[in-house]
Amino acid sequence: MDALRRALGGLSLLYALIFLSFGLLHAGISFGPVREPVIVPAAIVETLCAAAMFAGAYGVLAGRGWAWDGLIYSHSAALGGVLMGILSLALGAGPSSALLSWYHSVTAVLLAAGLAGSFYASRVRGATAPGSGGSGATAPGSGEGGATAPGSADSRRPRRRGPR
Repeated sequence: MDALRRALGGLSLLYALIFLSFGLLHAGISFGPVREPVIVPAAIVETLCAAAMFAGAYGVLAGRGWAWDGLIYSHSAALGGVLMGILSLALGAGPSSALLSWYHSVTAVLLAAGLAGSFYASRVRGATAPGSGGSGATAPGSGEGGATAPGSADSRRPRRRGPR
């Protein structure tokens, strides 16, 4: 699970940088020979997608408790932005190019795969949490009539409070 967490966090960071790059391209800033037409709504949406992906990447890479939910929300928001871009290009709301078509289709597939990975990890993590009935990390010997983890609800010894 840790390898999936690191991979999704790193990919989220990469996606955020890509969104930021295309946001700058749509704001009129060119990167050498790469130029895109100025589309202000696209620049705004891509900047918001970059912020969402940065937040999701931070949560996962920093090990925050909301990390998996953050990945689901950030991938969902970014996928919504990309699908909105695909729809606007399909309806002819703005100028199109081969780079934009390729960018939107590849990004949509990658975000959908990341969202699926986030849902998988969130579900597996929930199923293996202690007390959930899964095969998760519980104290050795607990549940089968053996010893319980120190300080658990089933422990027979009273908890110490404060220094002695």
